[in-house]
Amino acid sequence: MNWKELLEKLNALRAELSEIFTKAATKVDGQDQYKLTPAQLEDVKARNAEIDDLARQVEEGQAVDEIFQKNQKAMRESMRPATQLPLAGDPTKSGQHAKQTKSLGQLFVESEAYKERKSAKNIEVHLDDFDYLEQKTLMETTAGFAPETLRTGRVVEYAHRRPMISDLIPQTPTEQAAAVYMEETTFTNNAATRAEGGQAGEGALVYTERSDAIREIATWLPVTEIQVEDVPVVASLINNRLLTMLDLTEEVQLLTGDGNSPNLTGFLVKSGVQSQAKGADPTPDAIYKAMTLVRHTGFAEPSAVVFHPNDWQDVRLLRTTDGIYIWGSPAEAGPERIWGLPAVITTAETENTALLGDYQLYSEIFRRRGSNVKVSDSHSDFFIKGKLAIRADKRLTLAIYRAAAFCKVTGI
Repeated sequence: MNWKELLEKLNALRAELSEIFTKAATKVDGQDQYKLTPAQLEDVKARNAEIDDLARQVEEGQAVDEIFQKNQKAMRESMRPATQLPLAGDPTKSGQHAKQTKSLGQLFVESEAYKERKSAKNIEVHLDDFDYLEQKTLMETTAGFAPETLRTGRVVEYAHRRPMISDLIPQTPTEQAAAVYMEETTFTNNAATRAEGGQAGEGALVYTERSDAIREIATWLPVTEIQVEDVPVVASLINNRLLTMLDLTEEVQLLTGDGNSPNLTGFLVKSGVQSQAKGADPTPDAIYKAMTLVRHTGFAEPSAVVFHPNDWQDVRLLRTTDGIYIWGSPAEAGPERIWGLPAVITTAETENTALLGDYQLYSEIFRRRGSNVKVSDSHSDFFIKGKLAIRADKRLTLAIYRAAAFCKVTGI
């Protein structure tokens, strides 16, 4: 049964249902009311269910029929001659070739190559031989549609090192312009045994005030307002990258800052930090000797060693005389530890130099202001040109309480 027959059946059911309600209708105060017996109610429910089902089938049939009609129309429009190629006419009369439908087969048998054939088994006819054959410009990517290219949402960040040095050092917030502390610079211990009534040995303690000024690290980036408005992710991306720039610079300052304003005083240039030359020793031996200096002279216990990647590579590749890797098989990740101390690998460290010490007890970072991002259009002519200046900064200082608690190993 097609959808038109189903539609007729649907209309008939609707008419029957309308007749049932018409017979059951009564007027009460000018309003229609319907009194149906239980049997009639069940009949009405069954008819409604059948009407709903038929209506669905009719709707689906109409949709299918509509698609069929569209396909038929498309097929009729596509059934046209295989080609409408022009035949040679008299170009001197009209200035144009007369148009007549001919198939490629007809053009082939009418060609000179076919007419002059003799016993040749293969006959070649080129379309270029028909000077009246109309040819259009070749459609290709350079003279048609270029391929569509969609960009993913992934942004590959520029390669840079991972900041790690500040993770070794305790950190404390401060509201002061400098970190001021007292260092015990003299410790004279004359404690000794004595005879009854004898004199006790006199000791001496001297304290010196130390001050490390809070320094600022800052950077900024110009960007147009339209860029920030049209690509929302740009704002957060810029903020994150600017903060990373601050962290990378901070790490360099913690290690190699020369102490001249506005630089911090880094571990490698701090006065009093001990030094151990590698000399002819293997690198692990030189590291252990530096640990001994920290313990013997600095009276501290080293907590970590900082290496440049190239220097740690030499350690990681150390082998015994029979070729066995000391730091573990190449099939394993290998421990990034030496003499029990964790090794921190970073390019912020000066190459050919390692630094070890008691970072936990004898150094501290004081932060006056954490990473801060500000945006303004008041720079130069940015307001009239629709530009923004995005600035990130932080303020901190490094306090090294006991320089002798640290030792650098040179020449590795």
